[in-house]
Amino acid sequence: MFVENIKNEEINLLACRSFDGEIIIVDTLKKLDAAIAYLKNQSYIGFDAEARPRFIKGSKRHISLLQFATNSKAFLIRIDIIGFNKQITDIFENKEIVKVGSGITDDMNALKKMKRFNPVGFIDLQYYTKEFGIKDNSLRKITAIVLGFRISKSQRLSNWEKSEYTNAQKRYAATDAWVCYEIYRQLNKINITN
Repeated sequence: MFVENIKNEEINLLACRSFDGEIIIVDTLKKLDAAIAYLKNQSYIGFDAEARPRFIKGSKRHISLLQFATNSKAFLIRIDIIGFNKQITDIFENKEIVKVGSGITDDMNALKKMKRFNPVGFIDLQYYTKEFGIKDNSLRKITAIVLGFRISKSQRLSNWEKSEYTNAQKRYAATDAWVCYEIYRQLNKINITN
């Protein structure tokens, strides 16, 4: 049903897509209240995290931004500004909400160093897609295989602690969480029909 692997040359031939829904920067506690209220009503959400790049060997990864997305909304939660608080860990500990990400182990480890919590309800696409015969495990390759388009990774090493994000940063951050949502949605359709 899906190819096991895809070459970079094949990905480069695909149309490039990005999230085109509403992107909400969450940089106040009031905005966080609204974001959490929305997220609590979802059965599943795409998830990602960004850290300010560190180019010194052995330096610790410190998460600056959390991204949550559905098909129409993406919340970019500036934990470098508002902190990593209980409202967010409540989402992470809520087993009723499936959080879908890719390569989330490092993110969880970094977040647990910031605050103690027990993550439940997470699906890591790097492992989940293996059930569908997909061997490639980068988000870019999984997106190309399952969704049939490519995503840009050009903003990956951006400064995620800037006072204001560029439009390119916002779109990149929203897209990474959104494609996790869309990949899971697509794979779920296949699971339901089989």
